[in-house]
Amino acid sequence: MENILLIFDMLNFGLLAFLWWFSIKNYRVLSETIPIHFDLDGKADRFGNKKYFYLMPSVLTIIYFLFVFLIRSPESANYPVPITQENENAQFLIMGIFMRWLFVLISLIFLNSQDYMLRYSVNECAKPRVAFSTLLFSIIGSLVVLFIFVGIFK
Repeated sequence: MENILLIFDMLNFGLLAFLWWFSIKNYRVLSETIPIHFDLDGKADRFGNKKYFYLMPSVLTIIYFLFVFLIRSPESANYPVPITQENENAQFLIMGIFMRWLFVLISLIFLNSQDYMLRYSVNECAKPRVAFSTLLFSIIGSLVVLFIFVGIFK
């Protein structure tokens, strides 16, 4: 099981590093004003300086360190069931896997948004590669699976 957790950790760090690489690599091709917010139809409704292009990687870095803290000290997290001696290992493992999986999904949302921001700044007809609703439903579906597993291993 430790190998799976290590693979998740490497994947999560890799996604964070990729977002930074993508942002640094594409920063110079941006115009001075870029879209920084989109409405529900995917049209830009707020614009800002191109320095905002580094906001996504910065926020994801902060989230990454928060997740690392929670994973390294699982007793600090809230659980939907009381933690006992009998279920402690199972609950901590479930939380560790879920937190890593959740970071993967959040990273993909940030990567998709950053890519869309770049492509929209060049072409106003661009569409996101993955619909935001798909990513949002992935998180909701993951929560359902989490609560099923937590309930099984009370």
